[in-house]
Amino acid sequence: MSHTRVPPPPPPDADVVTGARTLPGRTERPAPGGRKRKGARATSGTARMAALLVSPTLLVLAVVVLYPTVMALHESLFGPKGLDPETGFISETEPFVGLRNYADIFGEAAERFWNAFWNTTFFTVVTVTLETVIGVAMALIMHKAFRGRGFVRAGILIPWAVPTAISGLLWRWIFNSDGVANALLGRQILWTSEGFQAKIAVIVAEVWKTAPFIGLLVLAGLQVIPKEVYEAARIDGASRARRFWHVTLPLVKPALLVAVLFRCMDALRMFDLPYILIGAQKNSVETLSMLAQNEASNVRFGPASAYAVILFIYVFLIALAFVRLLGTDLVGDTGAPERSRRFGRRRKSAEVTA
Repeated sequence: MSHTRVPPPPPPDADVVTGARTLPGRTERPAPGGRKRKGARATSGTARMAALLVSPTLLVLAVVVLYPTVMALHESLFGPKGLDPETGFISETEPFVGLRNYADIFGEAAERFWNAFWNTTFFTVVTVTLETVIGVAMALIMHKAFRGRGFVRAGILIPWAVPTAISGLLWRWIFNSDGVANALLGRQILWTSEGFQAKIAVIVAEVWKTAPFIGLLVLAGLQVIPKEVYEAARIDGASRARRFWHVTLPLVKPALLVAVLFRCMDALRMFDLPYILIGAQKNSVETLSMLAQNEASNVRFGPASAYAVILFIYVFLIALAFVRLLGTDLVGDTGAPERSRRFGRRRKSAEVTA
C-alpha cells in the first residue's frame, strides 16, 4: 500500500502564491505601481495649484518689499553728488564709496546715530508697554455686556482711525504753551521744545492713538473664549483676579503677542508723529527714520539709504528674536491636543484597572 506525502500547510502569516505577510483574515499586498503614479500626479498637481494661488502675493511682496530693500542696499554704497572737476558743475552720477557711508555712521556721525538709536528704542519699549496694559483694559471693557456698549466701542476705536498727521496737529495744539495741557496742570511747560518733556508729549500722543489697536486684537481673542470656561472657574471658587491670570490671559495670549509684535515693528519705524508734534532735528525725539529723512532732504541719498538699511536690520532682528522666543505662542499651543490624548488614554487605563 503506497502512501502519498501531503505537503505541510503554509504558515499562517504567508501567502501561498506571493509569500506576502498576512494577518488573520487579511493579506497585505504591495500597492500597484499605477496607484503610486496616480498619487504622485495628484500631489504635484496640488503643489502647482498652491504655487499658482500664492504667486500674486509673492509678486506683490517682491515689488513693495524686496525691490526697495535691494535698491536701498545698492544706493547705500554710493556717496553724494559732488562737483565735477572738469566742468565745475554738480556731477550727474554718484561716486561709488563702498562701505564708507556705514563707516561714517559709526565714526563721524556716531554721536547723532546713537542718540537716534536710543530714542527709537526708548519710544518703542515705553509706548508698547503702556499700549499693552491700556489696550488689554480697553478690551476687557469692550467685552462686557452693558447698555451703550456699541457707543463705548466706537469711542475707543476713534483715536486709532484718526490719521497720524491729524493726530500730531491735534496734540500740538494741546501741548502748546497756552494749550489745554498747561491749563490743566497750572504750569507753563514748553512741551514742543528740547528736553525730556518732549519725549513725554510724544509718548502720550502715541499711546492715545495706538492703544485701541491692541485693544481691538485682544477683543477678538476674548470673543472666542467659551463661557463654560469662566463658569467652571467660578464654580471652583476662583476669584476675578485668578480668573484673569489663569483663564483669560493664557487663552488670549496668542492674539496679544501678535498685537505686540506688530506694534513693536511699527514703533521702531516711528517718524511722522514726533516730526509733526515736536519738529525736525530735535535731539530729544529724533529717531532713526527722522535721521534718514533728514539726510535724504539734503540730497545725501547714499547716507540716507545706509541709515534705512541699518533700521531695516534692527527691525528684522527684533522681529526674528520675537518669533524665535515666542513662536509657539504666536500660533497657539500645538502640544495641547497631544496632551489631551495622553490624558484620555491614562484615564481609560485607570478606569479599566479599577
